[in-house]
Formats: sequence, structure tokens, C-alpha cells
Amino acid sequence: MERSRSRTKKSVWAAVLLLWGLAVGAVIWLSLTKTASAGARQLPVYSVETEQKRAALTFNCAWDETGLDELLGILKENEVKCTFFVVGEFAQRCPEAVRKIYNAGHEIGNHSMAHKDPVKMAYADLLTDISTCNELLYSLTGQTVTLYRAPSGSYNDDTVEAARSLGMTAVQWDADSVDWKDKTPEEITERMLKKIGPGSIALFHVGRENTVAALPGIIEKLKGEGYSFCTVTELLPEGEIVIDGQGRARAAEG
Repeated sequence: MERSRSRTKKSVWAAVLLLWGLAVGAVIWLSLTKTASAGARQLPVYSVETEQKRAALTFNCAWDETGLDELLGILKENEVKCTFFVVGEFAQRCPEAVRKIYNAGHEIGNHSMAHKDPVKMAYADLLTDISTCNELLYSLTGQTVTLYRAPSGSYNDDTVEAARSLGMTAVQWDADSVDWKDKTPEEITERMLKKIGPGSIALFHVGRENTVAALPGIIEKLKGEGYSFCTVTELLPEGEIVIDGQGRARAAEG
């Protein structure tokens, strides 16, 4: 009888230890899964994987339209099509400027409604902000907007996911002219010639006189090196894309 009780007690303890081990294992597994998930930060597109000497010039429209006619003239003369990321408030102030950009054959992207930091916005408010700007731009051009650029390049997972949920691609840049710091035309030119490479997305701003002054030389020198220019959408791979840890996009396999 004592032996039977002893065996029963051992079996109970074995079962308890087994359950305890399974519980500890589950906690560890959940912790590791959560950590791995948290580490997989969602990224916008900074550049595109390609061996071709092809780049996209982009212009943020947030301040005013100073120099826009001259800028569009330079692009037309050099047969270059670009992507302009437009803030909704800019579009409200300068609707004819937006139509002028679109009618010149350039792509229009969304740069938020009021240039507020999206990271500080609730997800629902962020969706409203992007959607409202989309609707405004559509009313001016008749073209559905498919690209979103976060104000000041500020973003988190919600920012990228909000754009994606609206059928849009979040886009950053890998070549920054820093023209908003009032760099000289020579400084802008030197900086961009060093930074632009195959698959680059270059950032400029509308309303900067020195950008207009630097642009012809940048285009001429890069074309002399064998580069061609296109819109961001034309630069992106067709179909589903994969974005690596540096924000470089490529076509998904299969």
C-alpha cells in the first residue's frame, strides 16, 4: 500500500513539474515572439534596388509656389518627369499651381493635409489627414493619389500602415538636398551628385531659389554619367514589393 501511495505521489509531482515546464516554455515563447515582432519595424521606401542608372527627383510642396514656373520650365526643357508631394494646405492656397504641375505631366503625391507630425497623431486622425488630402488632390487633378510622404520624414509603424491601408505606398528619400537650409546652388549640386545613385529618390523643395539655380547643372551632369529620370511610381518595381532594413525596395520573389 505504501509503495502504491509513493508511486502515486511521484506521478502527481511529475505531472506538476511537466505542467510547470510547459507553462514556463509558453511564457518564454510568447516573449520571444513579441520581441521578434516588435523588432520588425515597418519601413517606407527610401530607394529602389536596381542596376540601372535611373533615379526619381521629388519636390515637396509645403510653403509657396515661388519659382515654380521656372522649375517646370527646366524640367520640360530637359524632358524630366518628377513626383511632387503636395501638402493639402498648399493645394488650398495654390490650386492652380497643383493643376499646373499635374498638367505638365508630373506625378502628384500626398504630403499630409497640414504638415503635422504623424507620429504624434492618433491612428484614426492620421487616416483622416491622409484621406482628406487625397480627396482634395483628386478634386484638382482627377487622378487617384497612390504615394504618401510623411511630413519632415517623421514616421512609425502606424504611419506606414495607415498609408498601406489606403492603398498607398509610403515614400522617403535617400538623397537629401537639404535645400531648406538655404544651401548655395554649388553646395546643393555637390551634395546631390555625391548622393544620387542607381534607384535613388532625391528630395528637393518647391519655393527655394537656390534649388532652381542648381537643378539644370545636376540634371546635366547626371545625364552625362548615363542617368535617366522618372517618377517614383515608375521607379518602383511592378507588383508586390519587399523592403529591406535600409528601406530599399525590390520586387517580391515568385
